[in-house]
Parts: sequence; C-alpha cells; structure tokens
Amino acid sequence: MPSLVSAQEEMALVSWNIRDFGKTKSAEEIEQIGNILKEYDVIALQEVVAGYGGSQAVARLADYLNRTGSKWDYSISAPTKSPKYKTEKYAFLWKTSRLKIIEKARLITDLEECVYREPYQVKFESKKGSKGSFTLLNYHSRKHSEQPEIEMSCISDYMKNHKDENIILAGDFNLTIDHSVFDKLKNDSYKACLNGDKTTLKRLCKDGNYLNHAIDNIIYNATKNELIDCDTIDFVQECDQLESMRMLSDHLPVYMRFKFVMN
Repeated sequence: MPSLVSAQEEMALVSWNIRDFGKTKSAEEIEQIGNILKEYDVIALQEVVAGYGGSQAVARLADYLNRTGSKWDYSISAPTKSPKYKTEKYAFLWKTSRLKIIEKARLITDLEECVYREPYQVKFESKKGSKGSFTLLNYHSRKHSEQPEIEMSCISDYMKNHKDENIILAGDFNLTIDHSVFDKLKNDSYKACLNGDKTTLKRLCKDGNYLNHAIDNIIYNATKNELIDCDTIDFVQECDQLESMRMLSDHLPVYMRFKFVMN
C-alpha cells in the first residue's frame, strides 16, 4: 500500500530560544511573547532560567495564553546537568484541544555525558482527525566555539537508534544546517525545516539588516511527516524596533506546519 497523508488537520509547532526567560520579563513582555506564540499548537522553549523565576515565567506565559481563547498546558524540565554557568531549563506548552501527552516529558539522561544541556523529550498524540504521534526533542547546544558538532553527532545517533519513533528535533544548534555533522540524519530520511534562513538578531541594524546567524532549526523525518510550511517569525520588522524587540529575545522563533504520513 502506498503512503497516504492523513486527513487530519495540520499541526503547528514553534521553537524559540527565548534568552534568559525568567523574572526579568515584564508583564508587557510576557504578553508580547504570548501574542507571537498563541496561534501555534505546541511550543518548545530553550533558555528558561534554571534558578528562581524561570519556571514562574513559563507559568505566567501559560496563564496569558489561557486568556487568549484556547486551553494550554505546560511542562518544565529539571535543570540540565551542565558545566558551571551553562545550566538551563526547557519548557513545552501545548493546546490541550489538539494534543495529549502519551509519554511524560523528561531530560534524556542517556546523553548527559556527551552534551552540555541534555535535550528535553516528550511524546504527543494528536487529538483530532486520524490519530498520529510524534516525539519532540527540545535542544540548546553548546556555543559555536565549543564544537557543538560533537553534541549533534551524539544526538543524531540517538535519533537513528530510535528510528521507529516519529522524532522531531527543534532548537538552537549553534551550527548551520549545511555542516557535515547533519549528513547522517539527511541520509536517513531527515530534512531540515529551514535552509540557511538567518535566525539571530544583531545588536545594531546596519543598512537595514538586523539578522545574523542561521543556527535555529527544526529537523523532521520526511517519511513520517509532510511539511506544509516553515519559516521564521520576524517580530522585529523594522530597524527602529530592534532594541526594544531584543528585550524579548536575540533569536527569532522558527515554526513548522506539518501533517502526519500514515503508512
């Protein structure tokens, strides 16, 4: 039998390195962030502050989202097992009308010896149309100067060793997608959502340009998912807004709309 795309509605995933998400975020900034994210079904956040204020900021965001017309739930990781000053938390937020958790979110401890911040994993099942499921990995790599390709190689092996699952990897890789470390995934039916789109913000706008590095992305298995749309969410828009918008984050969110492929 040939593969058929499920009749279910498309799913909308957004991933965002939200930079030091914690008590310093004002109510106005939480509202701005919520308005950027509210149209999506599931959110993967990186750089939630590990100390006091990080979990509270996620709860504040969920509270705001719950006042925008849909019911949301959320899950926050324990602090990553990281070198000093590199520890963070991750968070997932999702619309309960669209998704339910079928495997509880957890940090992947199998990878803690290989990565600075072990990915945060959860398994969701769709609640509408023909049922489908996916395992979402939320990941923030070490800095570009610290050889993040070492981490990406380990994560690629983990994904290949769990190829029976519909794994989607979302996050900040601190690598461009044309780096050779991604070849082992590309050769195993995985594709990148973005292809060279810049996702980080410069400190200053020059000649109308405020975008910098192409390092945030979503990687999905093309035999299990049909890509509908993918892009960054440019919440800056104009140079004169760069300074104020950098208070939200120095990264743009990346979104992917997709459908499950049913065999």
